[in-house]
Amino acid sequence: MAKIVESLLLENLKSLKPYESARRLFSGGRVFLNANESPFANDFELDSSKFNRYPDCQPPAVIQSYAEYAGVQQNQVLNTRGADEGIELLIRAFCQPGRDRILICPPTYGMYAISAETCNVGVEKAPLNDDFSLDVDEVCRFKGKVNLVFICSPNNPTGTSVNATEIQRVVEHFADSALVVVDEAYIEFDPDTSWSQSINQYENLVVLRTLSKAFALAGLRCGFTLANQDIIQALFKVIAPYPVPEPVAQIAAQALSKKGVAKMREQVSFLEEQKQRFKDALTAFPGIELVGDDKANFILFRLAQKQELMDYLVEKGVLIRDQSKQLGLNNCLRITLGSEQENSLLLALIASFFEQQELIA
Repeated sequence: MAKIVESLLLENLKSLKPYESARRLFSGGRVFLNANESPFANDFELDSSKFNRYPDCQPPAVIQSYAEYAGVQQNQVLNTRGADEGIELLIRAFCQPGRDRILICPPTYGMYAISAETCNVGVEKAPLNDDFSLDVDEVCRFKGKVNLVFICSPNNPTGTSVNATEIQRVVEHFADSALVVVDEAYIEFDPDTSWSQSINQYENLVVLRTLSKAFALAGLRCGFTLANQDIIQALFKVIAPYPVPEPVAQIAAQALSKKGVAKMREQVSFLEEQKQRFKDALTAFPGIELVGDDKANFILFRLAQKQELMDYLVEKGVLIRDQSKQLGLNNCLRITLGSEQENSLLLALIASFFEQQELIA
């Protein structure tokens, strides 16, 4: 590390390991089934006549459309650069650096901890139960010790949704001490479990959403924070002046139109069919154990030879995600559902891998 960097870099960042996104881990490959992206690339139209002007901080057409889609009021919606920015804004607005802490429930999405550590905010952990359900008693033990409680439902990478009564208990338990943030990035794959329409009932409830998954717009970086008006106004104090680029706003508005939402639901239906196909096929292979649940656009499984399979697939240019470093996920790999052709190729390669293993044995 250069001396100038070493002398000026914040102490809390010197030992921080950046989030290992799918693109950072693997830049090569030809079939990407490692980042929970949609296989669909939908067409949109752009009007470049406004590109010379700064965009609206909160594009009205997007806010109106998403409020209608989520069943909330427009003043309860904040448009952000992906749900990741929503996570960071909440930490910056409601946690004092060097003093306050957040609570996460591993195994779960890694950016909660990374964002906190970047802001010099502490991270407490209430691990999920062995069946990946929420350990509510353990979560509630942190009352008065944390400012934010992050619950991912459906959870990445376990694909499990949190029981409604459990979330309700947590929200009510922390009513006077912490915000409870329910991350619903994958909610379109389990829509009946959404908490978006409960933000009027609970002042400390925040819901995170994104267009990256079911809406097939990961490259757009467009997310939403849903909460009561007071929380949204607090987040305006820390958000950038122009967080939503004009091209992003135009595409998001089209994706959230009636036609766009109908297309999203049609594509989710296709992925659900592919998910069942994949589950049936995987369980036929010796030694593969499905792990967690399937309330998202991915499948998690355990295999003793996970590294050998991973290396074999990388060699063939097909990328999936190793989750074995996560708590309770030893020897686990995660497959993002792709196109029918991509899924067929992956299944064929897995079959070929097991054939080779038998020959070696």
